[in-house]
Amino acid sequence: MASKNDPFQFQEFDEAGDLLEANRDATTISIDDEDVKPQKQSAATGFSSEADTEDPLANDDQAELLSGQKKSPSFWSFEYYQRFFDIETHHVKERIIGSMMPWPRKNFINVYLRRNPDLYGPFWICTTLVFATAISGNISNFLAHQGNRDYKYTPEFRKVTIAATIIFSYAWLVPLAVWGFLLWRNNKMVNLVSYAFMEIVCVYGYSLSIYIPAVVLWILPFNWLSWCTIVVALCLSGSVLVLTFWPAVRDDHPRVMIAFLSVIVLLNILLAVGCKTYFFTIPGNKTVTPTNSTT
Repeated sequence: MASKNDPFQFQEFDEAGDLLEANRDATTISIDDEDVKPQKQSAATGFSSEADTEDPLANDDQAELLSGQKKSPSFWSFEYYQRFFDIETHHVKERIIGSMMPWPRKNFINVYLRRNPDLYGPFWICTTLVFATAISGNISNFLAHQGNRDYKYTPEFRKVTIAATIIFSYAWLVPLAVWGFLLWRNNKMVNLVSYAFMEIVCVYGYSLSIYIPAVVLWILPFNWLSWCTIVVALCLSGSVLVLTFWPAVRDDHPRVMIAFLSVIVLLNILLAVGCKTYFFTIPGNKTVTPTNSTT
């Protein structure tokens, strides 16, 4: 039996127990756990080994979006217009069909655009219409003088420039005027429907799609057919515009509403009739009647 003064008795355990009772929040470390101390030291300082390996610039965009500091591109920058050309093909197809087949109580902006206007469709529609008008006008002029030996055909390339000026001016300047007018009326009246400028440009661009097959039919040397296609194209294109902008001025003064919609229809008529008159009017043939002189 060992005595109380046995030198081989381990007294340090009693001292450790007294220390633990005095400081219950102390952390005990096992000798075998060599990685515990570095981990707890890094946790105590608030840093981790994974955070040290992360790229500090990796989450810059996310931080800007969360903080609301993400800057939108400027109106004059290429990035601003790039998003208007990011559209699926079937969406463009649906919008073209919708512009050719207007239905009552169907707003083109609310049904087809859905606050997502594009410039891809309007740009190519206007470009196609420019070349279709200029080429069809040249072909119509050539067919009208076919068989005339005194006529020498010369391509009129200036018609491409004139057609581009007329059509693109209509597709951009008229929407700009409409947008400015609606903005002015919204400041005068409350509870009026407002449209963005790009939405109005998109509506006007797609409303011109019906004129592409119409100008191709104007090649045929039948004047009655040309005017019938003009009437049909005007009705379809004008209906899209009227049904779209009717909700914007429905609650306005009746005189303002009638005048606004009348101007929209009148400008559409001037475009169609003007293109038909200028590009497809065949100049009269000048014939010289010989005179017999008597001697």
